[in-house]
Amino acid sequence: MTDTSGYLARRRASRDLTGKHIVITGASSGIGRSAAVAVAEKGAIVLLLARRGDELADVVEEIEAAGGEAHGYQCDITDADSVDAVITLILSQHGHIDMLVNNAGRSIRRAVHRSTDRMHDFERTMAVNYFGAVRMTLALLPQMRERKFGHIVNISSAGVQVATPRFAAYLASKAALDMFAEVTAAEMRTDNITFTTIHMPLVRTPMITPSGDQGTSTQSPEWAAATIVRALSERPRRIDVPLGTLAEYGTLIAPGIKERVLHRYYRAIPDSPAAKGETVVEPETEAVEIVVPQRRRRSTPPALRVTGTALRRAARLVPGTHW
Repeated sequence: MTDTSGYLARRRASRDLTGKHIVITGASSGIGRSAAVAVAEKGAIVLLLARRGDELADVVEEIEAAGGEAHGYQCDITDADSVDAVITLILSQHGHIDMLVNNAGRSIRRAVHRSTDRMHDFERTMAVNYFGAVRMTLALLPQMRERKFGHIVNISSAGVQVATPRFAAYLASKAALDMFAEVTAAEMRTDNITFTTIHMPLVRTPMITPSGDQGTSTQSPEWAAATIVRALSERPRRIDVPLGTLAEYGTLIAPGIKERVLHRYYRAIPDSPAAKGETVVEPETEAVEIVVPQRRRRSTPPALRVTGTALRRAARLVPGTHW
């Protein structure tokens, strides 16, 4: 008779985040803040990085008030000296880092024909979304390789799979990070260092408010935080949403039809005032900001919830599906 109890115990232990040292960037608000709180609730020691020191201190205070352990470090991930100093300090205080969540990001929504004199749009998104995340990863890889353990979660976008119009600068930077993670994961198998790429859908933050209704559904920062917890505990290679998977299949099976559909979408949704050059407060700030108040959702009937869970698990058995 097979000893399943030992296997299940090892499986649960491998998913346990208790005592794990987890770094989260962009942790002062929005998705990062929600993720920090959720990860701390799982018993992890959360090491929070952000540029805004006051807001970072508030998150640490919130986590500690709930009985968790958190430490805040003011850091600009676009600055090599700032990252080096913070990583050196963290390692001297905590000894090692088990996991990293590259969450800090910048998003710009502007059609390419309106960006021909705005090369800085592309440079700024790459500085945070790609070079910042790579800089953090490179800084932590040596000690992870020495300990033969590490997991890195990259917050990407479902738009990379869809190729959403008006997000060329943002999606190009995320696509670069996706490929960096895929290549590095292949190289690090014997070092037991793994990667999860989360292709996030739109998440309700003030960043998306100036763009108006995009004709797509959005998720809450709490939903995003729960997805990050899953990425840290289960450590799958990818986590997608159905729309992203459908778009990828569309690219493989009918790329011309997909392009026409996206063009119609592009023509139907107007440019934002900022993209047109009108004088407004630019939405080109941090991709994770203070949470927009959300509507209360109706409770899901247990039968429907069980059915949905079963369908998601069944979908994961289909090659190329990572829901």
